[in-house]
Amino acid sequence: MQYVQRNFNFTVKNTLLLLTAFVISFEGFAQGPLGLDSTSKRVKIDGVSAVVGDYVILDSDIDKTLVDMRSQGIPTDGIERCQLLGKLMEDKLYAHHAVQDSLVISDSEVYSYVDQSIEYFTEELGSMEKVLEFYNKPDELSFREQLFEINKLQKLASLMQSEIVSKIEITPEEVRNFFDAIPVDELPVFSTEIELAQIVVEPKIKDEETQRVIDRLKDFKNDVEEKGLSFASKAILYSQDPGSRSTGGKYTLHRKRPRMVKEFRDAAFRLEEGQISKPFKSDFGWHILTVDKIRGQQVDVRHILLTPKVAPDQLEESRVVLDSLRKHILNEEISFEVAAFNFSSEKETKNSGGTLINPVTGDTRFELTKMDPTLYNQVSNLKDGEISLPLLDEDRSGLKKYKIIKINNRFEEHIADYSKDFIRIKELALKDKQLRAIEKWTKEKIADTYVSISKDYNYCDFTNNWSKN
Repeated sequence: MQYVQRNFNFTVKNTLLLLTAFVISFEGFAQGPLGLDSTSKRVKIDGVSAVVGDYVILDSDIDKTLVDMRSQGIPTDGIERCQLLGKLMEDKLYAHHAVQDSLVISDSEVYSYVDQSIEYFTEELGSMEKVLEFYNKPDELSFREQLFEINKLQKLASLMQSEIVSKIEITPEEVRNFFDAIPVDELPVFSTEIELAQIVVEPKIKDEETQRVIDRLKDFKNDVEEKGLSFASKAILYSQDPGSRSTGGKYTLHRKRPRMVKEFRDAAFRLEEGQISKPFKSDFGWHILTVDKIRGQQVDVRHILLTPKVAPDQLEESRVVLDSLRKHILNEEISFEVAAFNFSSEKETKNSGGTLINPVTGDTRFELTKMDPTLYNQVSNLKDGEISLPLLDEDRSGLKKYKIIKINNRFEEHIADYSKDFIRIKELALKDKQLRAIEKWTKEKIADTYVSISKDYNYCDFTNNWSKN
């Protein structure tokens, strides 16, 4: 049962790791190391659950974790307060030793992540007012400050964990030994997976429609520059980018961490503060962009995206082209891979025969039960080697197009097989080895670190030896 127990612990730990990436209302985190006041003297803090190194954990931290889990729809019946306290103590231990080992997280990086989090929350809830109301915060500044403290600690903890496992590799022999050690009746079951390829044909946009979009963006630019109107308001009212419309088109870019498409980055880093770009094109449509603030390697920008409208006859034309192409493939007059290379409008897949990459795992397999619902509905009934009829698709900017999808391979639900599932088994073996390395590091560091736990938690049977018995 050792394999099962280790992997259960790994699952619980990763569930809680994901949770702490989103939990944003821990008041205790904002107090920093040992709750020191402005005169750097220790002050008495009521409700202290534990102290790990230079950090404290309050009873309210555990309470608020449970509340936040429930508000996010995460089941809490099987998670005890002792588990949550143990997880929070681990986070503090990692963060404490990250500081001790001089692992650095720049404030600008954390601020950038906070900006992204604010954008996400605002998009999900509709406005900053609703975000503040949902998280019971008095104003945006205090909310950002708390997010900063929480995320800095979490990033320090993650950085320390990454440092621990950064040099760990696994050999084929270790993978084989890992697999052979699993009892036959406990071998993992892999769900149904498929490998997909697609050919996308985007309809041609009429020149007059493109010019209409460019002229409208020029009008927006003139309204801001000549009439003093708000760029952010224009973005809220007219931009077709759902990811930034509610925040007035705002994004934060970092020069050393490419995030947006090249055309967008080039425009952003070419402008001075307050300047507005000329209309420029990307794969998403046409943009204008302005720079709000330059902060070292970071640039705060706003943009307005407009997507040219597709005429019905042009959309129908792309469907006819795909339907004809599908018939040629079925008649074996051309292979799917060659057709994708010559006719697909999708740059990311055409050079690989249309093969789709799973953005979560980085490989070519998609687990059916974890697929995007829209894609699932399009492919769930297709058989191995079958090609769909032309399917109407729409990207995030609202551009409509047609595609055909082929099932390259279908792997039905099955018990793990070493030869067929080597990559998946290797991933499990590597995670197991990394987990054991983290457990070993944690055991050693607990012994060397100041730890104090409230007597209210003497009953807890922690996974780690926090009491140092």
